[in-house]
Amino acid sequence: MNIVDSSGWLAYFAGEPNAGHFLPPLRDAGSLIVPSITIYEVFKVILREATENDALQAVAAMHKGMVVDLKAPLAIAAAKLSLEHNLPMADSVILATALEFNASIWTQDSDFKDLGNVKYFPKR
Repeated sequence: MNIVDSSGWLAYFAGEPNAGHFLPPLRDAGSLIVPSITIYEVFKVILREATENDALQAVAAMHKGMVVDLKAPLAIAAAKLSLEHNLPMADSVILATALEFNASIWTQDSDFKDLGNVKYFPKR
């Protein structure tokens, strides 16, 4: 199971230099977990930088994976992880989701680089 965090999705959609790193999990929809918080972040950035249609197309692509909504037990686990690892809210939700599904996190976000089960690619 794999999670591509928001930075990975945005690199992919923008065709950034690191986009290729995220192709393996993105091409395997059967093992792709999509925390709903990543949909929020990706939609917001693309809406700000492009058009609503572009943002909606990105969200449609993200729905090829299994979308996991933020429910109370996951929110509580995320809050604990946020305090334990000094993570921002979205990152702690992504981490909690990864732990719940035993998934690897694919990311460019340095907040994750020292955590276990993370495939970190420094942003170029």
